Amino acid sequence: MPINIPDNLPAAKVLNDENIFAIDEKRANKQDIRPLSIVILNLMPMKITTETQILRLLSNSPLQVDITLIYPKTHSFKNTSEEYLFKYYETFDDIKNKKFDGMIITGAPIEQIDFKDVDYWNELVEIMEWSLHNVYSTLHICWGAQAGLYYHYNIPKYPLSKKMFGVFLHKTTEKNVNLLRGFDDVFYVPHSRHTEVRRKDIEKDPRLKILSESEDAGIYIVTAKHGRQIFVMGHSEYDSLTLKAEYDRDISNNENIEIPKNYFKDNDPKKDPVVKWRGHSNLLFLNWLNYYVYQETPYNLDEIL
Repeated sequence: MPINIPDNLPAAKVLNDENIFAIDEKRANKQDIRPLSIVILNLMPMKITTETQILRLLSNSPLQVDITLIYPKTHSFKNTSEEYLFKYYETFDDIKNKKFDGMIITGAPIEQIDFKDVDYWNELVEIMEWSLHNVYSTLHICWGAQAGLYYHYNIPKYPLSKKMFGVFLHKTTEKNVNLLRGFDDVFYVPHSRHTEVRRKDIEKDPRLKILSESEDAGIYIVTAKHGRQIFVMGHSEYDSLTLKAEYDRDISNNENIEIPKNYFKDNDPKKDPVVKWRGHSNLLFLNWLNYYVYQETPYNLDEIL
């Protein structure tokens, strides 16, 4: 899939070096098709890293996709300059009168903070409410998934006794679901979080359906509204060294952190990580983009209800 991304976005060079087909705005404007319009609300502190990870996964389709990056204006990001945000990002105010085929709300390393104590919570609530009538399908990731389940369905999160950290085996719990097409019976997913949602709460709401879970990591994928809302608890988008970077950071900060499970070869942090989740991750994003966005969104976005 040719991804249409902002001209000179740093992620473009990384994707180019990986032989991933991305085109700039000038070239995309010459193509006489109606590309899918995807807005990414990037809540992660390391913006370029997250952009690259998600754009890499959106590349495995013959569809052209226009990407719009936004961030919460009510939060000051220490790891991203205002100049960078001004150049490559928009705010909700800039896009709230538009409609989109799909939306991705990323995770954020703030799961130990109560939702309503997050400084941009009110802005996020406004965006999530807007998405119901201005986006056909929204994919929520990790903390973004917990926030979405809490706001839309009043599903609480619970603190874990220790960080869920590593790469865990998962299984599907539903058959004949488009999001799970091509999935193996078991597959691996990275997790990195201090909180969880629980099956008992989700099962109380008939509007929600659990599609996948793990004996060790708990609930993984939940859907609602026939796929117009998808909540993914893990970090399928993580690249090979993301967990290592988090582990090294925590060790350097003298935090009491365990070695990420099932990640390093022989569980030895001196050895390279073993990637077990790449195939599943690509399939997850491809299925969402194809079956829940491209196949379902009205050609005329003004018809989204």
